[in-house]
Amino acid sequence: MKLWSFKGGLPALAEHKNDSSPVAIETAPVPSTLVYPLRQHIGNPAKPLVAVGEHVLRGQKIAEADGFVSAPIHASSSGVISDISEQLFPHPSGLSCQSISIKTDGLDQEVEAHSHADFRQLSILELVNIVHDAGIVGLGGAAFPSYIKIDNHSHDWNIHTLILNGAECEPYISCDNSLLMERAQCVTEGIEILLHMLGAKKAILAIEDHAELTFAHLTKTLSDHNNEAIQVVQIPTIYPTGGEKQLIQTLTGREVPSGKIPANIGIVCINVGTVYAIQQAVVKGKVLTSRVVTVTGDGVSTPKNLEARIGTPISQLIDVCHGYTQQAERLIAGGPMMGFALSSDEIPLIKASNCVLVASKEEVVTHKQAMPCIRCGECASVCPVSLLPQQLYWHSRSDQLDKAASFNLLDCIECGSCDIACPSHIPLVQHFRYAKSMLKAQQHEKQQSDTARIRFEAREARIARDKAERAEKSRKKKAALKSKPVKDDVDTTVAKTTIPSSET
Repeated sequence: MKLWSFKGGLPALAEHKNDSSPVAIETAPVPSTLVYPLRQHIGNPAKPLVAVGEHVLRGQKIAEADGFVSAPIHASSSGVISDISEQLFPHPSGLSCQSISIKTDGLDQEVEAHSHADFRQLSILELVNIVHDAGIVGLGGAAFPSYIKIDNHSHDWNIHTLILNGAECEPYISCDNSLLMERAQCVTEGIEILLHMLGAKKAILAIEDHAELTFAHLTKTLSDHNNEAIQVVQIPTIYPTGGEKQLIQTLTGREVPSGKIPANIGIVCINVGTVYAIQQAVVKGKVLTSRVVTVTGDGVSTPKNLEARIGTPISQLIDVCHGYTQQAERLIAGGPMMGFALSSDEIPLIKASNCVLVASKEEVVTHKQAMPCIRCGECASVCPVSLLPQQLYWHSRSDQLDKAASFNLLDCIECGSCDIACPSHIPLVQHFRYAKSMLKAQQHEKQQSDTARIRFEAREARIARDKAERAEKSRKKKAALKSKPVKDDVDTTVAKTTIPSSET
């Protein structure tokens, strides 16, 4: 298969994937307390369906989706709702959000699952609803509600190609590779389900060229499955080739236009972990209550890939990996490139958590002395989105948000390539994240303002219309009273005309 290349990127990053990948996926035990932030996906946070003191079962919906871009949340084990309050959650801001806590009972009782032996017996709409009701979001880190992405039935997208993203380009992370090695059969069935739902003609499963054993295993699995529509392809190990737009360009040579989505050019790209979750929901009736996560770094004794319940405190995952080492310096959610620091290991695992990195001083630079920009242009040369990070930096730093937006700030994928390349150690991505959040807040405020203005104008128009209608009714009533003859005058006239002549 012919491959293309994208501009920029970093070809020589230390992988560190063998630290955790040789070990089989281990199931983490159920913790005594599970915590579910209601804001763990893109879009509106979920709305609680339970109250403190209520007993729930594993798989029971405890929070419902709030709007179109949202996803429900399910209990990962049986127990009692112990608290609903603001708690810390994994986010670059370090802020808290409303969360539901469950005190587990040790029984791990489940709700009854509704499995489907043959997914082809279900309609496309039924399959989309299953994915929605299972609370599945993108497990590669984006956490976008998956049912929207695969609902080709409600859109006129004309999808022809399905791309399965198994390219873990960021160092240390190996959860997807382990999933492909150990559960390739389920992933393959998930691909067939998505091909059926999207009406696509072919599927391309992409993995990096250093994963030789995984490639051989997947090739054999697909051969046994005898489905010629699915192809496994090795791609060059260049960071960030696992980015959605970069992967599409590598495999197809096509670029997704700014402000558009892959579906606009007939392509859907989905992480392999998400594919596995969809297969489990459709075939076995299992909602999303657990995921595979990589726990690694020099700061943890035994790096592993764990299948852990959503809501498990990170401290429990560290314990399963035999605790911290003396080298532990920084706790990071995600990898060293796109991850962000965590202030506490009591923060819970959420749907978007694909890695917990316990880094040493050698693995992550905790303090950089930023120096003035020397305008060398290295940041622009490595940017995989063809942006001008130098210009974005100046506009972001001076709060010139409109100018930053004109330089396509929102197209930045925050991959961190510019940070690595910058000889002045300027934390460019931090500036971009700040500016993007301010720009989105500004846009949200404008939308609210426009909505309020439209409502006010509609209210004023309604009041004016009601006033005019009342005035018209009053005018018609007065006119009717003026045109109506007086009853007493009529009676008198009648009386005078009916007096007999003999009495006159």
